[in-house]
Amino acid sequence: MHAKQLGNSDLFITPIGFGAWAIGGSGWEFAWGSQDDRDSIAAIHAALDAGINWIDTAAVYGLGHSEEVVARALEGMSNRPYVFTKCSMVWDEHRKIGHSLKSDSIRRECEASLRRLQVETIDLYQIHWPDPEEDIEEGWGTLAALRKEGKVRHIGVSNFNVEQLKRAQAIAPITSLQPRYSLLHREVEDEILPFVAWENIGVIAYSPMASGLLTGAMTRQRIAALPADDWRKRHPDFQEPLLSRNLNVVNSLRVIGRTYARPPAQVAVAWVLRNPAVTGAIVGARRPGQVSGVVGAAEFHLSPHELAELEAFFARAAA
Repeated sequence: MHAKQLGNSDLFITPIGFGAWAIGGSGWEFAWGSQDDRDSIAAIHAALDAGINWIDTAAVYGLGHSEEVVARALEGMSNRPYVFTKCSMVWDEHRKIGHSLKSDSIRRECEASLRRLQVETIDLYQIHWPDPEEDIEEGWGTLAALRKEGKVRHIGVSNFNVEQLKRAQAIAPITSLQPRYSLLHREVEDEILPFVAWENIGVIAYSPMASGLLTGAMTRQRIAALPADDWRKRHPDFQEPLLSRNLNVVNSLRVIGRTYARPPAQVAVAWVLRNPAVTGAIVGARRPGQVSGVVGAAEFHLSPHELAELEAFFARAAA
């Protein structure tokens, strides 16, 4: 896979990165249901074997468990991928999740992530959410200090709008933004993506397959059978009235993909990667077979006619 430079960093990343949200397992507020760690490790190995050279996780995924699984998967490797993680979502002894951008909290989070990941330096450390918003400057200033101290190599943000990005930039350069971006969620196209492209801020898009909805494997029956602790069961995208539209999007992706013998998942991810502002897309996998089903998107390019077909679908849906 052809690698691209991530913003102002010296990191050259593949178009697809391994997303480690779901491998955090069950027992926390934003879980995807139960997960076998052996499958998670095998999925990470499959991603690396396919040429993927970066992993994106977060302290909050599984309340630390995702980072621990990533460390186990990379144990003993000499040619290690880049490891990105995030801070600002914290939890208490009752596993209740909150938000903090206070300096002492971020420093504790960083040390805990270094310990769980079993690394001396984090390749990219990101603020997960700009919350509380009044503490953005304190939080971003702390990340800048951690970089100077050698705890992290590069620093980025996730889920920031343009005004918040400008506030952070006034303190220290931003290497990357991690926004939600898919065919179903295009809010970043109007202002945020043009801004980061102009400012040379890299973009690693999360949920390019809309949390599994655009893979082609999701049906009404499967959604109904999702475990009670799968956060998607409660999300509007997986409920009416949006569900019918979303499943029709999958049908459009399936028709386009059939011409090239590619599944809807690859078409969905290729659509995200076609935007020149996007450096890479985060693709989650819970089993090795899911990696092979999507990694081909890195080399797949949609034609102008196919892009126009997808735009026409959404125009009809809006009407």
